[in-house]
Amino acid sequence: ASQLGSENEALRAMLKVVPDPQAHFVTARVIGDAGGPFVRTLLVAAGEQQGVRKGQAVVTAEGLVGRVVEAGASSGRILLGTDLNSRIPVVISGSRQRAILAGNNTGSLRLEFLAVDARLGIGDRVVTSGEGGAFPPGLPIGRISRVGEDTVQVEPWVKWDRLEFVTVLDYSLPGILPATRRAGRAHMINSSGEGAP
Repeated sequence: ASQLGSENEALRAMLKVVPDPQAHFVTARVIGDAGGPFVRTLLVAAGEQQGVRKGQAVVTAEGLVGRVVEAGASSGRILLGTDLNSRIPVVISGSRQRAILAGNNTGSLRLEFLAVDARLGIGDRVVTSGEGGAFPPGLPIGRISRVGEDTVQVEPWVKWDRLEFVTVLDYSLPGILPATRRAGRAHMINSSGEGAP
């Protein structure tokens, strides 16, 4: 393993590969289940004082749990991957096909926006793709359990009813900021040769 690691580092250096940003994390206890018939969320005993922010990924040793949707001073609310409003960019490990993983308020998940010629098989692993920068790439989610004519189901690795501790990841891509009206206006002023206000 050490030899392979050294070889990997050498090859990355030769190819000038830009490494992924490091993810900082905090582990917290699950203190409540605020789920109901129309929502699937958890409450955790960590908030803004511990570095928890809206949008961060939440994982366990088994895989992805969901993301932070609210953060108070010392507690946070987690939207589970099984929630109807959950949408996660994913990739199928074997075929490298990309898709969106959607929750449906049940214990299973489904794949959407698959390519028409996508090659899928029972047991194929599904992991986060990292698109959009919200989730680190490669986080395990589950495996394909059913391939039908109009639906592809994914069985998650995480046991939702047995969660006691979760880890919140602070993962972001620095320097990628959405355009704003002010930024666009400044660009127009500078390109016209006039000074910025």
